Amino acid sequence: MKRLLTFFSWVILLSLALGLVAGCGPTPVPPTPTKAAPTKAPEGTLLRKIQDRGKLILGVKYDVPLFGYLNPQTNQLEGFDVALGKEIAKKIFGDETKVEFKQAVSKDRIPFLQQDVVDLIISTMTITEAREKEIDFSEVYYLAGQSLLVPKGSPIKSIADLEGRTVASVKGSTSEKNIREKAPKANVILFDSYSECVTAMVGKRAEAVTTDDIILAGFASQNKDLTLVGGLFTYEPYGIGIKKGNKELVDLVNGVIRDLKASGRWKEIYTKEIGDKAGIPAPVPPIGDWREIMKSAPK
Repeated sequence: MKRLLTFFSWVILLSLALGLVAGCGPTPVPPTPTKAAPTKAPEGTLLRKIQDRGKLILGVKYDVPLFGYLNPQTNQLEGFDVALGKEIAKKIFGDETKVEFKQAVSKDRIPFLQQDVVDLIISTMTITEAREKEIDFSEVYYLAGQSLLVPKGSPIKSIADLEGRTVASVKGSTSEKNIREKAPKANVILFDSYSECVTAMVGKRAEAVTTDDIILAGFASQNKDLTLVGGLFTYEPYGIGIKKGNKELVDLVNGVIRDLKASGRWKEIYTKEIGDKAGIPAPVPPIGDWREIMKSAPK
């Protein structure tokens, strides 16, 4: 009798449990939150045109390791400038893939903006007063300095050794202007790209290449027979180029740069894209107006 009561007790408890489950039904799944659409810029602005188009068009270099480089093994663009462009696309669209890159060598950077070929130029471009008369710039996002790249064992150790020597640089760059001023007795030959400069030096058509240290360091990282010499003889504050008259876009770009610096994301991008490959100590993000930064530049 006792066993029979125990059996009925279990039956009753099981029935009650099944009833409760049936009454409750399946556990409700909370709805997936929808992402708020980015705020639309005013009609007629370049930022609104970009939003309506659905992608950001950026001019970058394709041949500068560490900053803008089309990797022949992966056929993918990589580097600090490329990563920065993706961060801006993410701010505009909430999606870093909504970006189209176009190759912009030094001499094409400003014309590409003025002719509306691209929306922004992120192409190791130094902010200068002369360039500010033609285009607008963002805040400084990276501070480089001009230096020299030579074959290991070269008698060239500094800018003082360039008299009568052949030095390669790029058309339309601040590097061309600087080397003519600081080494007036050097023989300067010009190319469209820095990769062409390095090829000319390796082929003994030039004895040195001059441009920004971080650009030269990228080439040195790919060719262990090359080395940087002479330290820095200029400062080169990099800014993002924007066609004049587009305040909304300037403000958005500056906001992205400030957020990257303040959040530590700038350092993360530097570590991923450059890291130890440059052989240059990791810098701190540049802060302040470019004119103030230039007051402490090498003379």
